[in-house]
Amino acid sequence: MIAILAVIIGLFFAVNIGGSGAAASMGIAYGSGVIKKWLALVFCSIAVFLGAWLGGGEVVKTIGSGIVPSATFTVPIALIVLASAALSLFLANIFGIPLSTSEVAVGSIIGAGIVYQSVYVWNLLWIMSFWLITPLAAFLIAVLASYLLKSTILKRIMKVPKAIPILTILVVFMGLFEAFSAGMNNVANAVGPLVGAGILSTESGIFWGGLSVALGVILLGQRVLETNGKKITDLKLEEGCVISGTGASIVTIASFFGIPVPLTQITTSSIIGIGFANQGKAVLKKEIVVQLLTVWIVSPVLSMVLSYTLIQLLIEQNFYSVIVMAGVLISVFGVLSLMKRKKAVIHPSPLKE
Repeated sequence: MIAILAVIIGLFFAVNIGGSGAAASMGIAYGSGVIKKWLALVFCSIAVFLGAWLGGGEVVKTIGSGIVPSATFTVPIALIVLASAALSLFLANIFGIPLSTSEVAVGSIIGAGIVYQSVYVWNLLWIMSFWLITPLAAFLIAVLASYLLKSTILKRIMKVPKAIPILTILVVFMGLFEAFSAGMNNVANAVGPLVGAGILSTESGIFWGGLSVALGVILLGQRVLETNGKKITDLKLEEGCVISGTGASIVTIASFFGIPVPLTQITTSSIIGIGFANQGKAVLKKEIVVQLLTVWIVSPVLSMVLSYTLIQLLIEQNFYSVIVMAGVLISVFGVLSLMKRKKAVIHPSPLKE
């Protein structure tokens, strides 16, 4: 029964990954009017499944046995790790804090590893270094590409009548490439603990996880696609290609090495890079930069604390540790709530004025 419940939670987590991060990959193509919504969702679901099926194995291995030994993942531990990741995302949605699914999944596993003192520290530091390096690389690549797009030669090419049809095809292709990379990297977040616990084999985990993410794109991706599309309609097609292509390339490379990376933060860093090239340093003063750093810190810490607390309470029955962790959680959310209120006072909405 516990194993079945763990599989249900893992696949439900995968469905939500598809409805949020994966669906956003086609936002540029949809927002620019190149492709219709239903077609974007269908193409995205196919691409994300193929990405998981064809290239998701390495990241699954990392999540299942590269951060803590696979022996740490008993069936109850796998259930708690997945539940902690899902609960972290739920709490974050209530407080309006965007989290990275990759970082949340890793944080939950770290929480279990801390309880049993079984964390592969050097592997963890290697993964965390990529959480910093990949968004920075995306930013620099986007800045460079944006400056190249402004060059005289490329400007002349863009004025050629055939350039627009080529760009429309390219922006759809880059969106599919980004969805493919999301499948390679993010499906492991939901099924890695199940594989580590021996509940599912790597092949079955990838298949069912990929299928669940693809299903999530179809069932839950419409609002995310709509929101993401509206936010990026002021981007040029060529800039959209740079953003999708940069994010997809970085995530694909990381997936080959089995490293779970935050696709959302990488994509956002690319957008900031485009803005930096067009607007200068002013874009770096915007709240999105602070938000990126906040997400990087809060995502793994929140899920780590929840995982650690639940294991101590339900398995180890160590109530003293639970009291301490409860105090930490209350303090964190209290500080965040106060920060939001202070911000609302300093920057009141136009309606309140």
